Amino acid sequence: MMMGGGMGGWGGGGIGGGPMGHGQDRGKVFDARVLSRLWGYLREYKRRVIWAVFLLTVYSAMQIVGPYLLKVALDDYVVTKQDMVGLTVVSLAFLLSLVVSYGAQSNQTYTMAYVAQGVLAKMRGDLFKKVNALSLGFHDRNESGVTMSRIVNDVAVFQELLTQGVLHLFADCLTLVGMIVIMSSMSPKLALYAFSVLPIMVVATVVFSIFSRKAFLRTRETIGQVAAGFQENVSAVRVVQAFSREGVSENNFDEINKDNFKANLTALRIGASFQPVVEFTSMLARAIVLGFGAAGVISGDVTVGVVVAFLSYVTRFFEPIRELAGTYTLFQQAMAAGEKIFKLMDEPIEVADHPNAGTMTPIEGRVHFDHVYFGYSAEVPVLKDVEFVAEPGQSIALVGPTGAGKTSIAALLCRFYEVRGGAVRVDGIDIRDVTMASLRSQMGIVPQDPFLFSGTVADNIRFGRPEASMEEVVEAAKLANAHEFIARLSDGYDTVVYERGQNYSQGQRQLIALARVVLADPRILVLDEATASIDTRTEALIQAAIGRILGGRTSFVIAHRLSTIRNADIILVVDHGEIVQRGTHRELLGQEGMYKDLYLMQYRRERRAQGLPDVELATEAVY
Repeated sequence: MMMGGGMGGWGGGGIGGGPMGHGQDRGKVFDARVLSRLWGYLREYKRRVIWAVFLLTVYSAMQIVGPYLLKVALDDYVVTKQDMVGLTVVSLAFLLSLVVSYGAQSNQTYTMAYVAQGVLAKMRGDLFKKVNALSLGFHDRNESGVTMSRIVNDVAVFQELLTQGVLHLFADCLTLVGMIVIMSSMSPKLALYAFSVLPIMVVATVVFSIFSRKAFLRTRETIGQVAAGFQENVSAVRVVQAFSREGVSENNFDEINKDNFKANLTALRIGASFQPVVEFTSMLARAIVLGFGAAGVISGDVTVGVVVAFLSYVTRFFEPIRELAGTYTLFQQAMAAGEKIFKLMDEPIEVADHPNAGTMTPIEGRVHFDHVYFGYSAEVPVLKDVEFVAEPGQSIALVGPTGAGKTSIAALLCRFYEVRGGAVRVDGIDIRDVTMASLRSQMGIVPQDPFLFSGTVADNIRFGRPEASMEEVVEAAKLANAHEFIARLSDGYDTVVYERGQNYSQGQRQLIALARVVLADPRILVLDEATASIDTRTEALIQAAIGRILGGRTSFVIAHRLSTIRNADIILVVDHGEIVQRGTHRELLGQEGMYKDLYLMQYRRERRAQGLPDVELATEAVY
């Protein structure tokens, strides 16, 4: 669809704490569904993952072999003071195990970092496509900052999981099992003494898991709220400054920020309290091995080499346990983040192409609202039995008080929402029976608050037709009465547009938006308050441009300023979701009703603003 700007107020639901923003889902340490979905992304890198697993296996084996070689060197060569050649061979083997260990670890780290970056890029791309495909109803209910947090912050947690979590868990478990087996084979009694401290670790880990699960999920929730609060304030910075409410905004953000600070502090406190337990248990195990090992050497039950090897194993034994604790925390964070990521990916698309939807043929422009009922929620109706026909080339004006349903009619025509009853037909075809792309590609919208993208002026005009030549861009700008002001810019059509076009006035943005629609050449055009909030001179330029643009197109003009729609072929007066009057400007002024009241009220207000006397209500001047 060739849009003249952002959607502005086209959403019906309220913003704020939607289901994504403040969900209370509780993450699991190992969520099979999340891991299964993650494997779907890893499958593309299966060979690299297998290679990384092999490297970690080699690394774990070297961690186990090293202390055993120390035992062999001491017992077989040092204590006996024999065979220097054998001692040299064992020493070289020990050195080789270190080199292989570090080489395998380095290669594995790079391999998984490569995989993680690929997965992240694909996941963020999928999330971006999903967010683009989600219906406006979803965006009405969910804060954009929270959605951004899913794409940026939560996805980043998976990078840590892939680079530091999944395979390290495998390696740590492999190392622990290998150490237990070799220690038990060298001296079952000394191994039993060394492992006597494990119940302390088991209890500490269970307690840690109970307290950390909620804490780390809370950190994911609060970081989303921080992103949402920051994004909202940045978007509204002009309003905040205009009302001198910087202090209030800062206080509100401080509250959100403090919640995130407290959540992270709680999580860090839990993690920090666990590490000393690991260190204490490690030191206690070494003291036990040293004490009982020395007694065993004196009694002849064990050798010096076995004791030295045990001390080395015990030191290394608790390193995987310490890493397992960190991996446990990382898994909790990743599962909590994964729940939110895949919840967003699984969010149902409320407005989607039907499986058998066809392609909309070139539109002539006949629009029929066939007894349409609609509501943004089933409980609150917005439109009730709306029935009208717009013939090709006709101009239809929609007027009425704020909240009457005018914008909803335009939104349904573009199929941003689904009707709850009746049908919207274009050229006799129910728009639900054709693809949205083929329908919207022949429509254009110019909203009240046009959205400009970062880039250049020419890029923004080309938005609906990127392949358009520079000559076509200039011609469209001339038809939209935008060429004159663009030509005066420092770099003309190559002048940079800042975020949301904030370096241009409201009227200039509107003129660029009109040029964008002209270049796209739609058959059906929607103008939603296109001349609101602009100066009189720019309004005259826009009105003149609109007069040229509407020619030959079916158009829907939403207007509060009724003087701008006198020449409309049909004026529909909407109130409380129903069409209460319809006709031409002259016909509606000739009958009592809302249109006449609204028009004469505005007419008299304009005369007073010009210093002119009031006129009689029925005077011919109002026509």
